[in-house]
Amino acid sequence: MDYKQISGREFPRFSAIKTFFRMPHVTKDADYEVGIAGVPYDGAVSYRPGARFAPSKIREASSLGRGFHWSRAYNVLEKMKVADIGDCPTVPIDQSQTYEKIESFFSDVLIRGKRFVAIGGDHSTTLPLLRAARKKVGEPLNLIHFDAHIDTYPAAWGCEYHHGAFVRHAVNEGLIHPKNTLQLGIRGPLTGGEDLDFVRQHGIQVMTVDDIRCKGLEKFVSELPLFESGVTYISFDIDCLDPAFAPGTGTPVVGGLTTYETQRILRGLKIKTLLAADIVEVSPPYDSSDITALAAVDTLFELLCLMSEGQ
Repeated sequence: MDYKQISGREFPRFSAIKTFFRMPHVTKDADYEVGIAGVPYDGAVSYRPGARFAPSKIREASSLGRGFHWSRAYNVLEKMKVADIGDCPTVPIDQSQTYEKIESFFSDVLIRGKRFVAIGGDHSTTLPLLRAARKKVGEPLNLIHFDAHIDTYPAAWGCEYHHGAFVRHAVNEGLIHPKNTLQLGIRGPLTGGEDLDFVRQHGIQVMTVDDIRCKGLEKFVSELPLFESGVTYISFDIDCLDPAFAPGTGTPVVGGLTTYETQRILRGLKIKTLLAADIVEVSPPYDSSDITALAAVDTLFELLCLMSEGQ
């Protein structure tokens, strides 16, 4: 198959059937290299719902996406075979069934030697995605985690699995290396100081917005750790951005990153093997003029570039 975008100069970008980046929609067993798939589930949110609608909205917004990266000086959609592989099946009223379906769907992608970017969905969906990746790799992964929140929080309302707990479960299940886990964009008040006990106990590296702003963006990017060994997974919660740049999210926190800062940080990462990634917590019902969806599209573009530069 010829993996090319539908041309915006032949079909205006408001036309045609919507796929991620206007790339071909194919089955999981096609000959693509990186599959983009939706995970329409938000049954584990604690505040504002709506992330189940993100895959379709981000598909629509990605009609404005192009493939040539100005600063990297190449067209990522010509460098790799990228395809829309549809949505993972979910069960909106049953979390355990949804987790099983997510793990099965993306395990099937990885078994075929492909890589993926998952478009969620709430952040609880990262846990079954990491389970699929860990199963493929056979050892714990490195994790780069963009977020306003540390997501190591305890059970809520007697429920262990919610969108603020995936890192805790990933560490406890041996899915990730805690000391090779980097959290970026963290900020805001906590319920109590004990919320930090887990990250301190396990040696997770937490970089707050203060760390970035006080140090200065150029210096901060130049000092980012290298991920030269092992296999890496990136999880990008859109609420790492300030609500001015991403109002359409479930748990907004003021004082966040700008879209430019996340662009520069993503471009500054050096990753030998990026197997998979996700973008989560986009809630279109709370978005304004699609600016959150557009931020997600830009992040997806940068993630694809990072995949193209590694193994």
